[in-house]
Amino acid sequence: MVILTSVLASGALTLTACGSRDDSGDKSDGGTTTYTIGVDAPLSGENSTTGLGIQYGVQVAVDDANKNNWVPGVKFKVKALDDKAQPASGQQNATALVGDKSVIGTVGPLNSGVAQSMQQVFASANMVEISPSNTNPELTQGKNWQTAKKRPYKTYFRTATTDELQGSFAADYAYNGLKKKKAFVVDDKQTYGAGLAKIFGEKFKGLGGTVVQTDHVNTGDKDFGSLVTKIKNSGADLLYYGGQYDESSLITKQLKDAGVKIPLFGGDGMFASTYIETAGKASEGDLATSVGVPVDTLPAAKQFVDTYKAKGYKGDYGAYGGYSYDAASAIIKALKAVKDANGDKLPSDINDIRSKLIPEVQKSDFEGITGKVSFDQYGDTGNKQLTVYQVTNGEWKAVKTGTAG
Repeated sequence: MVILTSVLASGALTLTACGSRDDSGDKSDGGTTTYTIGVDAPLSGENSTTGLGIQYGVQVAVDDANKNNWVPGVKFKVKALDDKAQPASGQQNATALVGDKSVIGTVGPLNSGVAQSMQQVFASANMVEISPSNTNPELTQGKNWQTAKKRPYKTYFRTATTDELQGSFAADYAYNGLKKKKAFVVDDKQTYGAGLAKIFGEKFKGLGGTVVQTDHVNTGDKDFGSLVTKIKNSGADLLYYGGQYDESSLITKQLKDAGVKIPLFGGDGMFASTYIETAGKASEGDLATSVGVPVDTLPAAKQFVDTYKAKGYKGDYGAYGGYSYDAASAIIKALKAVKDANGDKLPSDINDIRSKLIPEVQKSDFEGITGKVSFDQYGDTGNKQLTVYQVTNGEWKAVKTGTAG
């Protein structure tokens, strides 16, 4: 397990040997307490481009909170753990974060499959978890979400909208926007990818399109020759892929090299600069949906983007950096609410703080850098905006933004 701990922001508390520690964060002699915001994401290997965007999105929020004194008497730091996009690592990280008595809440993970391994750990500890990127509907609405929605964990929230909306949004654009009629649908067998591909296929057929064939690949695969042959012989005018950029960037390259000039369309797991860098010219014309609207176009996010770039932070902030900032902000603002409700002081017991944060996060209602931050009865975001991006001249360009419904 790789553990990366971010450097404290300028002006944040530095503990010395004369400081003391209790069950409620780290205490300094000056009376300032430092609490930790945990982060879990893939910080190395597959998906690390977007994972690092999550880590440093949280770091910018923590730096802002410290600089602008969001919670008087309290400073924050970040503890970022690498799950390598593996559920087992995510579960270990969740246990480690729960065991750290300075951690009040966690932002992450990136992958829905990893989230499934972590939810119970955080729920058992009454610790808030807010994902900026998980989109599988089951995480908030239960396994029977299509027929009988039931929230599994009151501690789990997300600032990203769900695949129920994302898959439908993509299918509508493919059929009505691109005028595609025959889709070949592939997924990577993972929770996120398989769920998204299924929703896209169902919606595409409901609109009048035809799913000519479906297939599956394994994460880590490099040679897609057999799949390319199937697609080529299928007569499809669109390939829809449910999964991450690691495999999809190779699929589109091998597809185009074989002379199959149809676009590859995927979800937010594909929306990263690494996709274009790996696929090269073969990515031209490919498409991806992502949550919200382009962060670079949001006036409220300008300072965030400028700071991220000025700091030289690694990763891609474009997909989830802003949503990570807002997730961390929700936890920090909730701590302020707990302090205000308790006579302007925080409980001495970290477990008491954690449990009191849950209803305060649930009541979140503020303007974040990505839009209004609020959560419904399932813990899902109130922000239903989505964007379709297309690779144009080697860059992702927004071609449609709208509200899914």
